[in-house]
Amino acid sequence: MKIQEADAKSLLLAQGLPVPAWKVARTPAEVEAAARSFLEAGAGRVVVKAQVLVGGRGKAGGVKLASSAQEAAEVGSKILGMDIKGITVRKVLVGAAADIVKEYYLGAIIDRASRRIVLMASAEGGVEIEEVARQNPGAIHRVSADPELGLLAFQARGLGLSIGLRDPLLSPFVAIAQGLYATMKANDADLVEVNPLAIVAEKASDGAAIQRLVCLDAKVTLDDSGLARHAGLETLRDLDEEDPTDAQARRLGINFIHLDGTIGCMVNGAGLAMTTMDLVKHFGGEPANFLDVGGGARHETVAGAMELILADPKVKAILVNIFGGITRGDEVAAGLIEARAQQAREVPMVVRIVGTNAAEAARLLTEARFETASSLDEAAEKAVAMAQGATQ
Repeated sequence: MKIQEADAKSLLLAQGLPVPAWKVARTPAEVEAAARSFLEAGAGRVVVKAQVLVGGRGKAGGVKLASSAQEAAEVGSKILGMDIKGITVRKVLVGAAADIVKEYYLGAIIDRASRRIVLMASAEGGVEIEEVARQNPGAIHRVSADPELGLLAFQARGLGLSIGLRDPLLSPFVAIAQGLYATMKANDADLVEVNPLAIVAEKASDGAAIQRLVCLDAKVTLDDSGLARHAGLETLRDLDEEDPTDAQARRLGINFIHLDGTIGCMVNGAGLAMTTMDLVKHFGGEPANFLDVGGGARHETVAGAMELILADPKVKAILVNIFGGITRGDEVAAGLIEARAQQAREVPMVVRIVGTNAAEAARLLTEARFETASSLDEAAEKAVAMAQGATQ
């Protein structure tokens, strides 16, 4: 689950990381009021940033500076309602503009190959890290946290040294890096990213010029499977930006991932779903989705799953592969019959159901004149032929 920058910064603040103050605004008037509060507190300028769950906001014109509250309101009116990569901007973040000396990248991810949390840092901050990895992979430095002891201070210090940091900024970097690791652990996050982590020039209370490290941006992705362990994190989901198909799948309790093929797949069990997709590709087709209805799926769930598949206009054929254990074959068959009666467009379908109540399922499907298959190989081959026939 991706969350907006403002919410991500709140999670960093909870771990004691240095994050500048901000306010979220949804109207030009709110932008003006927020900007005025920062300017009256001594800020020379304010920044207005679009809150959307995609990168490239700055290049799209979604990040602007303003020197007065009125100018901020004008900037806000242009950003609010803007379309950035297909997403409409409905709110903005307003904060004091920083005097940036140098930008860095710092992120924490789960490396599933090593089964550890990996910290990544680069002296090339402020730009998309994917672009840095593509053009200059040697600029990205990594260190793996210990599964039991966490990210140790000497590891974080070495990471800071590798990107050119020295005292007195090295010690704050160590604290920030360990704070990112703590944020990962505390929230079951998949990704915690600060880009840029910036050296900013400020004035001390006695007027002396100082520099410090500040988290100017934040990106956090949470593991949906861990949300039940963290009260309140579910409320950070931005429903305005969520794909309606994903939202419907979550309400139904279905694991659904949209792909680019033409053969819709409905399967129970993640492993069986992966095998089904592999066989579709083996026979020359391309799956349009990963869809796991789970164990014990009722006919209402099956009908809802069919709606998700048919919502994709690229789907030319549907393959249903059910191995009945907890899931009853006759319940699935009833759901398929109900779904076909309600579907808005005709799409050829092949069904393979084995296991619990498979005989009753076969009777229902035969009476309803469904195309069936006795083996997964046969079902996959038929689905591919159907999809190819539909596109000719």
